[in-house]
Amino acid sequence: QVQLVESGGGLVQAGGSLRLSCVASESIVSINAMGWHRQAPGKQRELVARISRSGSTYYANYADSVKGRFSISRDNAKNAVYLQMNSLKPEDTVVYYCAADRQNDYHYDYWGQGTQVTVSS
Repeated sequence: QVQLVESGGGLVQAGGSLRLSCVASESIVSINAMGWHRQAPGKQRELVARISRSGSTYYANYADSVKGRFSISRDNAKNAVYLQMNSLKPEDTVVYYCAADRQNDYHYDYWGQGTQVTVSS
């Protein structure tokens, strides 16, 4: 059972930046994809960004709502995944979750507990 722990959330003004981190309790080398999701109250969970096992940012996927503003990266040596969030907007205010997809089938097997991001206008 892989445990994922997120950090880096907080309060920031609109236009500001935050960097979220997700550290796994064991090696993520064998995990095919890692993703960041977010979920607002009463809404479906949204995949924000996803990165493959190689860590290639060229092939990373992003939700349309964050393209050009957010950037996902992965450091397998540190068992970590990051989400750099720039030009933050009030509508980015939600809880962000890190998740691991072992089989690369968009079924996420492990989830973190989430970190709150609040963007003030």
